[in-house]
Amino acid sequence: MAALARTATAVPEFRDDERVLTVDVDVTDRSAVFAAVDRVVDHFGRLDVVVNNAGTMWTGFVEEFTEEQARAQMETNFFGALWVTQAVLPALRRRRGRLLQISSIAGIAAFPTTGLYSASKFALEGLSEAVAAEAAHFGVAVTIVEPGGYWTDLYKDMPATAPLDDYAALRAETAATSAAGGVDSEPALAAAAVRAAVDSDVPPRRLILGSVVYDAAVGLAQDRIRDWAAWEKVSRAAEHAVPAPPGYTT
Repeated sequence: MAALARTATAVPEFRDDERVLTVDVDVTDRSAVFAAVDRVVDHFGRLDVVVNNAGTMWTGFVEEFTEEQARAQMETNFFGALWVTQAVLPALRRRRGRLLQISSIAGIAAFPTTGLYSASKFALEGLSEAVAAEAAHFGVAVTIVEPGGYWTDLYKDMPATAPLDDYAALRAETAATSAAGGVDSEPALAAAAVRAAVDSDVPPRRLILGSVVYDAAVGLAQDRIRDWAAWEKVSRAAEHAVPAPPGYTT
């Protein structure tokens, strides 16, 4: 097994395990990611399963984000995941391997103070759907993992925006709602579910982790279907086939 992390201190449980190759890498550095993956492939000779889980979580209302903060969120959660995906696909194609993209409940629905985090996860899910369709041609299975709350390092020292006073009431309301409705679980439970997906002959395209996320996802899907149905006539009226204008391609 190989564990890629920003520093070896991020994965202390593997530091003295001779079965594990630890590699320091900043996933926002595309060249470094490709070099790290090459090192892993050279060491083991192959890749069978990749769990693409690097991520950070900025919290704050959308209006509060600076450009630097917004870009930092996307650099790790989207572009970092993209670089890893690009780097591992050649080896996975050779082995008809498995790629697990770690998204979030925030990749299913967005909430106050998670706007930029959700944007990064929505982007990851769109990317992963395309990769799944492309990689299936080579026998590579892609699973988008959508966990709820787990006690991981994601929740340690979470960066946050500078608060705007106008959002004070909503901030308090959001904090109270989060405290009342949150369920945080042991990461080992998530790992067991992911292992089950990896071992399955027919791995899922999406794997929801946790009852809270499952119920939220089902409810959201039902809400969207109701919205679509209520506006079906308007939606269908917005389409009329015409020849492509000069210079356009289809």
